[in-house]
Amino acid sequence: MGRAFEYRKAAKLKRWGTMSRLFPKLGKMITIAAKQGGSPDPEMNAKLRTAIMNAKAQNMPKDLIERAIKRAFEKDAKDLKEITYEAKAPHGVQLIIECATDNSTRTVANVKAILRKNNAELLPSGSLNYIFTKKAVFEFDYDENLDLEELELDLIDYGLEEVEEDVLPQENGEDKKIIRIYGEFKSFGELSKALEKHGIEVKKANVEYIANAPIELSDEASEEIVNLVEKLEEDDDVQKVYTNIA
Repeated sequence: MGRAFEYRKAAKLKRWGTMSRLFPKLGKMITIAAKQGGSPDPEMNAKLRTAIMNAKAQNMPKDLIERAIKRAFEKDAKDLKEITYEAKAPHGVQLIIECATDNSTRTVANVKAILRKNNAELLPSGSLNYIFTKKAVFEFDYDENLDLEELELDLIDYGLEEVEEDVLPQENGEDKKIIRIYGEFKSFGELSKALEKHGIEVKKANVEYIANAPIELSDEASEEIVNLVEKLEEDDDVQKVYTNIA
């Protein structure tokens, strides 16, 4: 989802909605990562390590993290799967909807219903390949002692494509300066190791869908899409929603 759009949306509601929805969603990703990586030990499971890092960035309690890991290896554990849907909404807006579910029939029915009620519709898989590009995205706090030019030159060999400085509004009213780097999604692991080698404490790390040609919307149109995204994210199975809004 476009950064400016994300900030406008954040003014209306916290990302993911309430904490009662946030932590179960994060827990699902931890459970999936633990099971797919075949190990409950984050030191031996890179995907799990990343999922835990992202959960901690959202202040998810340690006991809930541990519980989510444990669930992956219980005998009666639900078979959670990651599913991605594509959709088109009003005003030329395109959507990538990432889900984690143990019942794909339920999930697709819910997603279709939300889209239909908001004048949007599901698209065939692959329809938006030319609209979005998958990127490895990392965020970490700005450090005035860090030489960004030197870091950029080094990371190019590991798949780096872009480095940007950004300012994120905080709940206390103060702004926080961060560094965000983008790379080829296939280079996620190599970039992660390279950042660790430089002693950089990454706060967030994800593979995200970035719009190739973001579009601008009026305030009224933006509000309509914000409402649609909000409804989608209220569904328990929906993890993330990306748009092509600037």
